[in-house]
Amino acid sequence: MAVLPGLVVILAIAFFQTVQVPVVSQAIERVGFMVFDAYQRLSPRPYEDAPVRIVDIDDETIRRFGQWPWPRTDVARLTMALGEAGAAAVAFDIVFSEKDRTSPRELARRYAASDPQAAQVLGTLPDNDEQFAQVLANYPTVLGFFLTPQGSGTHVEPKAGMVVLGTPPSSVADFRNAITAIPVLQKAAPGSASLSILPDQDSIIRRAPLIQRQGNMMLPALSLEAIRMAFQTDSVMINTTDGSAEGSDPGDVVSLKLGDIEVPTNEQGEMWMHYTRPVPERVVPAWKVLSGALDADKMAELFGGRIVFIGTSAIGLRDLRSTPLNKAELGVMVHAEAAEQMILHKFLYRPDWAVGLERVLLLTVGIGLVLLLPWLGATWGAVLGLGAISVMGGGSWYAFKEWGYLLNPTWPIIGLILGYLIVTVMTFYREEKQRAYIHQAFDRYLAPELVKRIANDPSQLNLGGEERDMTVMFCDVRSFSSISEGLSPDEIIQFLITFLTPMTDLLIENKATIDKYIGDAILAFWNAPLDDPEHPVNAARGALAMVEKLKELNVEMPQRSDVVWPGDVKIGIGLNAGQCCVGNMGSQQRLSYSLIGDTVNLASRIEGLTKYYGVQIAIGSSLKSALPGFGLVELDLVRVVGRDTPEAVYALLGDEALGADEAFQSFAAEHGAMLTAYRSQRWDEAESALHDLAHAAGAYGLTKLYGIYHNRIAAYRLNPPGADWDGVYSAESK
Repeated sequence: MAVLPGLVVILAIAFFQTVQVPVVSQAIERVGFMVFDAYQRLSPRPYEDAPVRIVDIDDETIRRFGQWPWPRTDVARLTMALGEAGAAAVAFDIVFSEKDRTSPRELARRYAASDPQAAQVLGTLPDNDEQFAQVLANYPTVLGFFLTPQGSGTHVEPKAGMVVLGTPPSSVADFRNAITAIPVLQKAAPGSASLSILPDQDSIIRRAPLIQRQGNMMLPALSLEAIRMAFQTDSVMINTTDGSAEGSDPGDVVSLKLGDIEVPTNEQGEMWMHYTRPVPERVVPAWKVLSGALDADKMAELFGGRIVFIGTSAIGLRDLRSTPLNKAELGVMVHAEAAEQMILHKFLYRPDWAVGLERVLLLTVGIGLVLLLPWLGATWGAVLGLGAISVMGGGSWYAFKEWGYLLNPTWPIIGLILGYLIVTVMTFYREEKQRAYIHQAFDRYLAPELVKRIANDPSQLNLGGEERDMTVMFCDVRSFSSISEGLSPDEIIQFLITFLTPMTDLLIENKATIDKYIGDAILAFWNAPLDDPEHPVNAARGALAMVEKLKELNVEMPQRSDVVWPGDVKIGIGLNAGQCCVGNMGSQQRLSYSLIGDTVNLASRIEGLTKYYGVQIAIGSSLKSALPGFGLVELDLVRVVGRDTPEAVYALLGDEALGADEAFQSFAAEHGAMLTAYRSQRWDEAESALHDLAHAAGAYGLTKLYGIYHNRIAAYRLNPPGADWDGVYSAESK
């Protein structure tokens, strides 16, 4: 079955999604990240004036105040200015990991040997780091540190209480070492936080860690610690899976709570970032604060009651990071926007049920498409698949836009595409084999064009047998036994080939299927194996064409010396329409594509009646009703041999051109009136009509028919049929 490989592919993808095989999962996860990035670019977070500002040590600041690192007294002045302006917290995205080389004590050590007197004087001056430490201690400040996986020995003690509700979070990133501020500064600052942000494999920062750890020690990120300082909160609550009845594995982080703020996170304690477009008013150059360019009122307006992050964008100091909206964003901007999201309660969510929903979609939609594909075909399967992809992609986008949900359509879409491709390829392979079989089975029955159509659309072919509405033809050469007596066996075969070949060509041209040749007879049918909605009309045209072709052959063939043609050959054709059973019939050793049914038997009997009535084409009543406009006249009501129900039999004399001829229409109407008089036993009226119509009947080849009715009326005058006579003639032979 073509669907089996498709089902295997869908189940394999579901397995990879569940087990998280690294190579496959990372590749598909990256595609999912690209989808989420596109959502952010289409719908970034609208900027709201949250109480967050960035003070940027930019190129102009460096030009005015000298190269970095500055004397700690300058940093202290900057910190004091912000504190005095009423900043709720001042957070440094800078690690002061070395002593100030411009500090008097550091200079005294340098000059101790070369200029002891100068060293003594410098040693009495205040230390820069101590002055900076005093400022840090007097204001709500947060110093940063870097966590590293390499090395060991430096451990950081958090200044905030980190309370875990549930199993201690083992999934949070663990670091063994830290690069911290020098002890005097680290001890003085009321707040201490990690600056480490690990991007995804493509170097884009999509999630900001809010907590990290060293062993069992939980440490806050700069954004979280800055908010804690601003809100004057002592501790951070960490909710894990079994402490909140959410999530999956024990120890996974679910959310963080800081005062009235509850922040949804992933299992590693990271918050999904929803970035805004660049907002100039969020950033204030540091030189404006240090130079006094901003008066006290403006300082209070800009920084009063706000969290201020201090970072650097100057050349040589640039801390640049890639985000979905910006390839070169300030690193401090990530911390600032994370703080904004927490304060404004504007979050992106990756719900704990998202993976389950994505897996259900993968299995239901993927398996559904795979099972439907063999019946739909490649084109409609593609339409359905694209529709499903559009619905899933559109639903994912709508969930992001309206609710901030991150639902990844990548897994089900990839499953859908791969399932479609596998089933389509397998179906194509199977159909190619089926086409080869069809060509082999039918190229002797149908025209090459029709065989090609069946091969291209095997759904039109049911090799197991089926019931269909069909038109059946029997064609027989008149007096073939007498013809055979005057010919040798080779001559008989030559005559049959000469006769059957053009007749077969005409039938095939009119979409017939040749069932078999029975000596001089032809059995053909329409509407199988190909669908042919016009099968009654095609059969009638084919029969009329055969009669016309035979006229040509009777003229041309006797004049040729290379063929055998026994004089004036005549044929009889019987046509009938109705339900037939058609398919491969026979035995297990040998099969034949053929048909059976009452319709077939009646067509054979009708063909036998053509000789009796002296016409070339006779048809049954069901076929007659499907040929409006053709040149038809009724022959008789006949009870054929082996059948109790009488059948109205008609002569097919021509196509629509004859049917539209006024002379023929007049004749057909008067002929019908004659039959009505005959069946009503109005012998005089019927005989008079026969006499009046005799000449016209002869022109239409009905002379023998009219002779039959003359003889019947004469017989019935001598021996009346009785009052209950139904006008039916009972045929005595097949």
